[in-house]
Amino acid sequence: QVQLVESGGGLVQAGGSLRLSCVASGRTLSNYALGWFRQAPGKEREFVASITWTIGNTRYADSVKGRFTISKDNAKNSVYLQMNSLKPEDTAVYYCAADRGVVFGAPRNLDSQYDYWGQGTQVTVSS
Repeated sequence: QVQLVESGGGLVQAGGSLRLSCVASGRTLSNYALGWFRQAPGKEREFVASITWTIGNTRYADSVKGRFTISKDNAKNSVYLQMNSLKPEDTAVYYCAADRGVVFGAPRNLDSQYDYWGQGTQVTVSS
């Protein structure tokens, strides 16, 4: 079992920045990828970004490329999502998730491939 706890959400004006954090516990993450997904009201959950734990390969949704950066701190068992140039359409609940069995290559981007999920943190971007 992997437990994931997100933090860092909040209310920000368009053009602003937020940094989300996700702390993982319960297992070593050496064979995992960690990802961020989001779900806006009335919409399906969508992929945002992911990173492999051991090598640090990353993957981004087209909608956030150049604005969001995913990173990790192995010593703190944490993954981060730096969100810049935020837009109202970025408003959503953001979830951290862990995908087993990913060491090499690009991390995956389908929520069905992720095994463990956090409770989510709300991000609201006002216009």
